[in-house]
Amino acid sequence: MKDKVSVIGAGFVGTMTAQRIAEKNLAHVVLVDVIEGLPQGKAMDITQAAPLEGFAARITGTNDFSAIRDSVVVVVTAGFARMPGMTREELALKNGRVVKSVTEKIKEFAPEAIILMVTNPLDVMAHLAFKVSGFPARRVIGMGGVLDSARLRCLLAEELQMPPADVQALVLGSHGDTMIPISRYATVHGIPVSQLIRKDRLDALIERTKNSGAEIVGLLKTGSAFHAPSASVVFMLEAILTESPRVLPASVRLEGQYGISGVYLGVPIRLGPSGVEEIYELTLTGEESAALKKSADAAKKTFEDLISHEI
Repeated sequence: MKDKVSVIGAGFVGTMTAQRIAEKNLAHVVLVDVIEGLPQGKAMDITQAAPLEGFAARITGTNDFSAIRDSVVVVVTAGFARMPGMTREELALKNGRVVKSVTEKIKEFAPEAIILMVTNPLDVMAHLAFKVSGFPARRVIGMGGVLDSARLRCLLAEELQMPPADVQALVLGSHGDTMIPISRYATVHGIPVSQLIRKDRLDALIERTKNSGAEIVGLLKTGSAFHAPSASVVFMLEAILTESPRVLPASVRLEGQYGISGVYLGVPIRLGPSGVEEIYELTLTGEESAALKKSADAAKKTFEDLISHEI
């Protein structure tokens, strides 16, 4: 094992991501946080599970950003969790300062790395990392569509009483209230779910998918989701680190695709060792295209508002 992945932020998402990477023996992990002792303690705790879980990956916890040198991928989870009642715009301002600082460190110490953004609001933070880092767009990617699609797949599977792995689904757009689950791309072994689920029920499941993140925040009251987000990160990391490209939805910079430019938005891509290898432009209905542009406009406005604050 020679690859190295750094995870910035030793909160729930970062720690669970580090654990999943190690348990799959995907790479050696550097867990970084500004809170003294936190990444060191969590790294030690995960490491001590190695004899029981059978992994050989090393996990190092540190407060020193220079330890991220030579990372193939830097996963950014640092920031504040969305609290009940907090808008994504409010969260953008709060987390923008964190992501700007972290990205400057990545640019300094790991200038060849792929940045995988997890901090919310995800599309806006990915856009900010792209702007601050100056990296090629193919190396700055937001994790959103994989998680949103997994949530929809899970809800559809529950409704159909089938294994979630048997259900495929696709969610486009911003990771948030303006996401666009494309119901006609949701299938069970090739059978459209629209033929298996009544329209009113399908519409309700799609609406619940849009609000799943907020629903979890409301239930937890003091935090946000971390199990499914960390699994989504590692699903993407596997495509990069094992040189086994995958087609999946992710937040990437659009430059004319879907008639949209200069914004990060969730669309289907081919993800591989070099990052974004291809952006797939699907044929959308008029309604779907309008929804995607509305999602893009919302993400762009939030980003412009953030930049106007001169963070």
